[in-house]
Amino acid sequence: MKRMSRWTLRRRLVAAVVALLALAAVIIGFASVVSVRTVLLDRVDAQLTAATSRSYGAEEARRGNDGPMSPREQPPVPEFIGVPGQSAGTLGAIISGGAVRYAGYLDDAGNLQPLTAGQVETLLRVSMDGQPESIDLGGELGSYRVVAVEAGDGVMIVGLPLADLEFTLGQLIAVISAIALGVLVVAGVASYVIVRLALRPLDRVANTATAVSELPLDRGEVALAVRVPPEDADPETEVGRVGASINRMLGHVAAALAARQASENKVRTFVSDASHELRTPLASIRGYAELTRRSGEELPEDAAYALGRIESEAVRMTAIVEDLLLLARLDEGRELAKDPVELSALVASVVHDAQAAAPGHDWQLELPGRDVFVRGDAQRLFQVVANLLGNARVHTPEGTRVVTAITADDDTAEITVTDDGPGIDPAMLGSVFERFVRGDSSRRRASGGTGLGLAIARGVIEAHGGTVAVESVPGRTRFSIRLPLADLTAEADLESNDSARAIP
Repeated sequence: MKRMSRWTLRRRLVAAVVALLALAAVIIGFASVVSVRTVLLDRVDAQLTAATSRSYGAEEARRGNDGPMSPREQPPVPEFIGVPGQSAGTLGAIISGGAVRYAGYLDDAGNLQPLTAGQVETLLRVSMDGQPESIDLGGELGSYRVVAVEAGDGVMIVGLPLADLEFTLGQLIAVISAIALGVLVVAGVASYVIVRLALRPLDRVANTATAVSELPLDRGEVALAVRVPPEDADPETEVGRVGASINRMLGHVAAALAARQASENKVRTFVSDASHELRTPLASIRGYAELTRRSGEELPEDAAYALGRIESEAVRMTAIVEDLLLLARLDEGRELAKDPVELSALVASVVHDAQAAAPGHDWQLELPGRDVFVRGDAQRLFQVVANLLGNARVHTPEGTRVVTAITADDDTAEITVTDDGPGIDPAMLGSVFERFVRGDSSRRRASGGTGLGLAIARGVIEAHGGTVAVESVPGRTRFSIRLPLADLTAEADLESNDSARAIP
């Protein structure tokens, strides 16, 4: 049953139809065989009654005319068996005093053939109520229909073979089986075709649902124009009701996605506009703070401290605003630079900066033995790697080993940053690349953060056609960046060919 539960609806329907037809064929075949057997058995009983009458008459005539004879005087074929009208295979026996006096059957040549001791024992067990019954004599004789009647001082048993009846029933069973098998094959093929045609609308509905499930509905503007075809959305049919319901659901989902996108667009517009508007006052605050400190006048200690704090906070706010502006540009799908970037030199620079900023960590660098080029924005890629190393610096204690490695295959470059720090809480592992998500207490925070670094990393890498991922367990956290390699050789050949074609 568990395996059948995995069958498709088409397979279940075809199996059900074939199973019902098979059951009907078995019932009809069984009833036909039983009916035919009853008719044929009645005919054999009628023949047996006639044979018994002839044998009984012959035996009575012999007793009235001659009286009992000694065994030496017995004819080769006793009269009660060989009486005219008896067919080949007729069996006869006279039982007197619990012993068999005559016992034999007529062969095809009309000669009397004796019965074996086992067959005689079988005859002795025949009921003496005068009703026909079937027995199995085994050997060449097989099944017989016999009846026992009183004859003088003994019992006379007469029997007819059932070989013809069994042969007829065997042929009938074979014919019914062949016809039923053929009907089942034809019915199976026909039902498969009919069910397949009937379920085509359901297949189209399923295809529509599959197409919707493959759409990126989690973010961005989604044009949810997929619908179940009108011919499959007729509410008068079962499949049509499903299709109509799916269309209504898709309409609600499309409206919800449009409302969500409109809200996101408003937020992005606000963030972009606010960031642009904040850049000028922040620059002014920072500039006036620097100007005041450079005025040459001696300021009170608390005023100088306050101006320093104003300047540092202005710098921090400017960095936040720049991050927000970058995310807004990425959300708008603005193209980044697509220049050749050699990753080994870029990553080495980032690692050296991190080593200078946090000498207490064990910074290690593993580079391939060849240049690895990608096409992209070097400044943004530098920022992504710097964000990953900054996370490793901030969220791990001193002495942590941080390994930055670059590997490349035929078409992909991979940058990995692996540390042996405390790891990321599994509860937030799936959301680390979302905006404003910060590490919890399981990773020590040496300084504050905005929670935008990993979100920027994902946005920049995806804008480059790559992917970024993380895996973390206590004692090992690994960030990986995969970027498509740049085939500079092919591009150089293409540019050379273009230049050659341009020369008159």
